[in-house]
Amino acid sequence: MAASSTPTASGYTVAGVIKEFPRTVARGVGQVMFQDSAWTGLLFLIGIFWGAYAEGSPLVAWGALTGVVVSTLTGYLSGLQDENGAQGLWGFNGVLVGCAFPTFLGNTIWMWLALIFCSALTTWVRNAFNNITGKWGVSSFTFPFVFCTWCFLLAARQFHGMPDTGMSTPEIVYNVPASIDMGLGDLVVYWLKGIAQVFLINNWVTGIFFLIGLALCSVRAAVWAAIASAISLLIALCFHAPGASVAEGLYGFSAVLTGIALGATFCRFTWQTAVWSVCGIIATVFIQAGMNSFMAPLGLATLTGPFCIGTWLFLLPAYKWFEPKNS
Repeated sequence: MAASSTPTASGYTVAGVIKEFPRTVARGVGQVMFQDSAWTGLLFLIGIFWGAYAEGSPLVAWGALTGVVVSTLTGYLSGLQDENGAQGLWGFNGVLVGCAFPTFLGNTIWMWLALIFCSALTTWVRNAFNNITGKWGVSSFTFPFVFCTWCFLLAARQFHGMPDTGMSTPEIVYNVPASIDMGLGDLVVYWLKGIAQVFLINNWVTGIFFLIGLALCSVRAAVWAAIASAISLLIALCFHAPGASVAEGLYGFSAVLTGIALGATFCRFTWQTAVWSVCGIIATVFIQAGMNSFMAPLGLATLTGPFCIGTWLFLLPAYKWFEPKNS
């Protein structure tokens, strides 16, 4: 018992880690949308499990749980001197890796081993990327997840031990107009799916869980998530984006993250930053469409890459204009 209370090299005690670990894991899920709240993370997890099972993809939910646990453990076991580790900042990239692998890759033991390794890798890669981006006063956001997952998905084209069954066929894509239902109820479903797709879940009920989870921690974040998904849906419809992608909320998820980042996390609230946030959301939708076309010949999903690029582009100048606050 005495050994369990002895501080580790990083200042943690074994007993303290064990006691706080469930809360830290839940916070890691919440931090995907910048929320340092275990209750928010728990609601996000409930939404992930609900949507994954409802859509017949239960492995996505279990992958998410595996990813956040592994990436959080990696932070502790690596002895990282990260005072924010207990706030879940080691876990948010891992949970997204856990959602992505069962979505895009076949269910084999090798896929799960790759998921575990990639989830752990994001913890180290986040530290490395933050050493670079921190010099300009911004975070690496979810780019460790994006970068590592891209590498593994491309590797799946060579390694058939993790079959690329869920990935798109590499091709030059041209938009073939397709009609979609435009009733009020249908539009609400598309809007909610834009929020749910942050975790690669194609289910509108999950979007409700996510909005409630956001509101528990920050009403402002929930409002900006709702606004961002609505703006992205409007732009996609006005510019005649592919109907199937619109219906599945695939133009919304990066814009939602950009909206929360600019509107509710890193900038103080003023009318100028509100306008700036809307501009960032709009830009992210176009970045999303451009990256969709760019990645299509590789058969690779953009993941949250458009969010990272869009938010970086709008935070870097705002650092001088609007004095971003720390999250």
